Amino acid sequence: MGGSQVTLIIVVLVILLPVIWAILQYNGLVSLRNHIREAASNIDTELKRRYDLIPNLVSTVKAYAAHEREVLEKVTMARDRCMRSTGTPGAKAPAEQEMSRGVTQLLARAEAYPDLKADKNFLQLQEELSVTEDRIQAARRFFNGNVRDYRNKCEQFPSSLIASAFGFRPEDYFDVDPSVREVPATRF
Repeated sequence: MGGSQVTLIIVVLVILLPVIWAILQYNGLVSLRNHIREAASNIDTELKRRYDLIPNLVSTVKAYAAHEREVLEKVTMARDRCMRSTGTPGAKAPAEQEMSRGVTQLLARAEAYPDLKADKNFLQLQEELSVTEDRIQAARRFFNGNVRDYRNKCEQFPSSLIASAFGFRPEDYFDVDPSVREVPATRF
């Protein structure tokens, strides 16, 4: 191999390697962004499942606890707000937190009614809701893990160069207010 061929190979490698690296970084960012979108869609699916369960649960509780109207209306209104909520998961989080608090409060109030606690329909709905809440939490963790990986790639050097050059912006986490985890006080 002659000197000019070696020089040509070196020049091609010097030009080609950064281009290949940039393509790989770009594709990695696109892939992570798509994982986030998929995870957000999974959260929406689980939330829709929750929204579908709420009217049945409210109707069952209404039959036993007509004087708990305030709690029932609060849960129904929170459900309606959640269903109308659009945008990023971060934008939906406040409405979802209110919904979680309302459902927790509803279930806590239901504990005061022995006949209701023994009702087969209520028990089945309560179990379905519990499973759905667990699935929502898992979907949120998956979403937030994808957001973390994407944010790391957007913010870490040298991939941050490609992210800023092509307009990749960090996504928001789907945060839950710590008050959602508190057990509500039940007063009669």
